[in-house]
Amino acid sequence: MSILEIIRSRRSVRSFSGADLRQEDAEKIMAFAAGASNPYDIPVSWFLLDAKKDGLSSPVITDTNIWIAGKMDRVSHAEEAFGFSFEKIVLFAESLGIGTTIIAGTMNRPAFEKAVSLAEGEVLPCVSPLGYPAKKMSLREIMMRKGVRADSRLNFGELFFDGQFGTALTPEKAGRLKNVFEAVRLAPSAVNKQPWRIVLCGNEAHFYEKHTKGYISGDNWDIQKIDMGIALCHFELAAEECGAAVSFKVDDPGLQISADLSYTATYMIN
Repeated sequence: MSILEIIRSRRSVRSFSGADLRQEDAEKIMAFAAGASNPYDIPVSWFLLDAKKDGLSSPVITDTNIWIAGKMDRVSHAEEAFGFSFEKIVLFAESLGIGTTIIAGTMNRPAFEKAVSLAEGEVLPCVSPLGYPAKKMSLREIMMRKGVRADSRLNFGELFFDGQFGTALTPEKAGRLKNVFEAVRLAPSAVNKQPWRIVLCGNEAHFYEKHTKGYISGDNWDIQKIDMGIALCHFELAAEECGAAVSFKVDDPGLQISADLSYTATYMIN
């Protein structure tokens, strides 16, 4: 499967089959996770956890006991770096037929932090169950997906812009990058808020975060920056697959933006 096919096929899974995660699949995921880098070069330590052994729980997950969690130093750009690396793992798991859903809030966080021996100055941004999806979604899962309109996304021209905000980028104008932008459009996000916006200026794609009230904590942790890392991951992986060479930088181009936007990063495309 191509990366775009994997992105299209993946959905957040909350209802699992109850079958144990095969040892060979667990080993493949952890081997892949060990090399799941990010463009900020911020390391993440990954852990495979057993819910029964470690006392882990989430009210929205049924019929799997295996979880993957990551911890890292709480430094600048930690959120974006984590989202980027975690999404690589999530897409790899999808390629193996293993279901995931990225969870930041609806979990027993103290239990997860204890299970990874979280230290002072470290953060555990998100976790995910790992398992084989149930043949049918539970009623609760169906209702949750309907509540956040999980299967819908904003239109191309609402997310991507040509040269400046206010001028919509069309798939035709995107040219060979059409599928790259489509991969970003389909990215998952917290409560499906889709906070990424991209302005294509020549051979540079500038990423901006559109802030939603209530997603920045009192200690300045921004959950939507994790979503931005996911969007960056989709862009880079899809660009590589379509043969476009990209390089990453954080260098605000100074475009005119509204008060609810902030610059995140830029990909240069060759």
